[in-house]
Amino acid sequence: MGYSSKIIEEVVEALSALPSIGKKSAMRLAIHLASDSFDKKEKLISSMTRMINDLKLCSECHGFSDTAICSICSNPARDQHTLCVVESIRDLIAIEDTGSYRGLYHVLGGIISPLEGIGPEHLEIDSLVTRLDTLQTRELVMALSPTIDGETTIFYISRLLEAKDVTISTIARGVSFGGDLEYADEFTLGRSIKARLPYQQKQLS
Repeated sequence: MGYSSKIIEEVVEALSALPSIGKKSAMRLAIHLASDSFDKKEKLISSMTRMINDLKLCSECHGFSDTAICSICSNPARDQHTLCVVESIRDLIAIEDTGSYRGLYHVLGGIISPLEGIGPEHLEIDSLVTRLDTLQTRELVMALSPTIDGETTIFYISRLLEAKDVTISTIARGVSFGGDLEYADEFTLGRSIKARLPYQQKQLS
């Protein structure tokens, strides 16, 4: 792909490094940005600069935050005794967008995956156990992607919490097995959260 401007070429290269953006999409975005008004470009640059310099991870749930504790964790109107466990910040946002859940979250930062060398020690599982005691959690909603690794993670956490007085539930199977939560439509995901089921621990084969 030929470029008449080295600057545009560098912008295209930077944009095409982002997930799901190929060279052609990156080129369209670069041309759009180059042709747009100065004010819009300044707003984009300003927001990106703030993201680089000021964006934090919440010390409680490990989601994105502007302050030490995010607006969800610090909101007294949220159900403080229900904790939804998710794999990633993308899943937190996907569930929050449904408007069907009003409790708190806990981002694991991944799921147990022996094939990829990811064990419990690589995830925010210890901090989850600590939060359960601090919040006096009554229900733990396991909203992990319905995959083998997701089921393995749910099983591991449920075994870890056997001695604790907490109800463990999983999202209903409106989300198909093998799928990712972030790609489920809002209606299906919202219905799955509302229709969550008690988790029945079983030995994984």
